[in-house]
Amino acid sequence: MSGPMALEPGGAEQDTLALRLAGTPARGDDRTLALRLPGFAADPEAVSRLAADLADRIGPAVHPYEVAALLEAEGLTAEQITQRYGHPNLFSLATALYEQVPRTFPEPAPAADPWRPDTVRCLLRGLLFALPGLAYLLTAPLWHPGRHAAALIVAGLVSWAWGQALGHRAHLRMAAGRREAARTLLTGAPLGAALATGAAAPLTGGGPVLLAAAAQSLYLAAAGVLLVLARERLLLAALTPLIAGAAVLPWWEPGTPLRTGAALLALSATLAATGHALRGALAVPAAAGGTRPRLVWSLPYGLFGLAAGLLVLMEGRREPYAVIVLTVSMGPAEWLLYRYRGLSVAALRATATPAGFLLRSAAVLGGCLAAYLLPLLPAAYLTGAAPATLLLLAATLWTALLLQAFGTAWPPAVICLAAAAAAGAVSVLGLPPGPAVLPLCCGTAVPALVAYTLLLLGRPARHA
Repeated sequence: MSGPMALEPGGAEQDTLALRLAGTPARGDDRTLALRLPGFAADPEAVSRLAADLADRIGPAVHPYEVAALLEAEGLTAEQITQRYGHPNLFSLATALYEQVPRTFPEPAPAADPWRPDTVRCLLRGLLFALPGLAYLLTAPLWHPGRHAAALIVAGLVSWAWGQALGHRAHLRMAAGRREAARTLLTGAPLGAALATGAAAPLTGGGPVLLAAAAQSLYLAAAGVLLVLARERLLLAALTPLIAGAAVLPWWEPGTPLRTGAALLALSATLAATGHALRGALAVPAAAGGTRPRLVWSLPYGLFGLAAGLLVLMEGRREPYAVIVLTVSMGPAEWLLYRYRGLSVAALRATATPAGFLLRSAAVLGGCLAAYLLPLLPAAYLTGAAPATLLLLAATLWTALLLQAFGTAWPPAVICLAAAAAAGAVSVLGLPPGPAVLPLCCGTAVPALVAYTLLLLGRPARHA
């Protein structure tokens, strides 16, 4: 036997192996030797049951090889594939399953909200913003508001502006490390307290009022440090003497020593808590490298703090209880800042065009503003405050804080400073429209802030 030997499958089912033996040229005959191999009869019912069992995992596959890998992971052996399902090999069965199961591409599981707020912490911060007011209630018989209020107001405005700028700078330093932020606070907080006390000194006439201004400035500086370092519960514990002293006033007159002692004890506890928090933060190893942020970066935050303080002061001159409502609302306001960011990320995932995202962004902004302002409406009626003034002032502050949260500080600072300067000038000079100037100025600031917010934050890139 000589010449080529050809191997080819024979028959429609490809279960016959034919060997064609070429004869010699002289004889001129070709002879073929056929070897019949055992056939494979697929079991459609067994394959269908397997497809039904694995449909949720076969459906998303984009190639039979993925199904083959799945079958291997399920532990199917070659013997099971041939005897149970009637297929010659793994890839034959995988192809049959891939063709039998329709393609399905389920949506991925929703991602966790990266901006989920800490509800308890936000509410506690709002409470802590208002609790220091108990000190004025507790010590009211010891000073004369008509003569001494100006010194405390000036010290408070300076402390508020300085605290806003220092808090921003400390948060910038927090990116380098907790130790670096603590060093910034350790230097800046005492300096701010000294500046606030010095600014109020010419108005105090010396004596107890100067001590009161210094105590107020020290407290605001220390409390600002604890809030930046997220030690709200420690601050609440330090204020326990103040809370206890004010709680007994409706039923018992504690007298001058106890009134003064409770306020001084709360101040001492706050200073001690601040020292403890700073000591712990300074014990963290120093970060390697890093550059110091420029001081001018924190300037607009300080200017906004000054503007916000002036606007709140003008509201407080006519409606003191409205200021308490506004102060407590800063906790929910902070919570809504986080919710805005989380809802904006969700809107970004749900839209495919810039125009669609702009519409959703406007809806998110409107919803958050409404959620913040609506609870203030009954609070305004309960305190006897003008609802329009309180709501417009709150909307001004919240929208400005929203822009600051996204690192845009100069526009809200300039708009709020302009509103505060205009309202202050009209009030001091006695010009028309008189008391209506504050809602008028805030009513002008709110549309400007909202328009700038939509222009800036209505872009998908700011939320990516």
